[in-house]
Amino acid sequence: MSAFDCVSFCRALGDETRQAILQMLQKKGEMGVNAIVAAFERSSQPTISHHLKILKHEGLVTSRRDGKEILYALNGGNVEECCGMLWAKFVPAKSVTTRTRTSKARA
Repeated sequence: MSAFDCVSFCRALGDETRQAILQMLQKKGEMGVNAIVAAFERSSQPTISHHLKILKHEGLVTSRRDGKEILYALNGGNVEECCGMLWAKFVPAKSVTTRTRTSKARA
């Protein structure tokens, strides 16, 4: 994800349904829309598709066509990169270094 935007990333993760979709894709791997919809009792296919569109736009999921079905997968590298960049933005390098030294000294 070359153009990281903290606000857009947080907005994408700010919805419980999108978080659940990402967790599901992390655990189960690649899934079709119908399988994702089946996991949600109160969400329709258009609603889930909307959430997937947002996640894809932010680079948090990838998609590929397999015949008539579109399969979605977690883009783990981008999720990791986004979380790392967000962490770096709010945690001063000094506290990370201090915490690492303290942890090593206790071990």
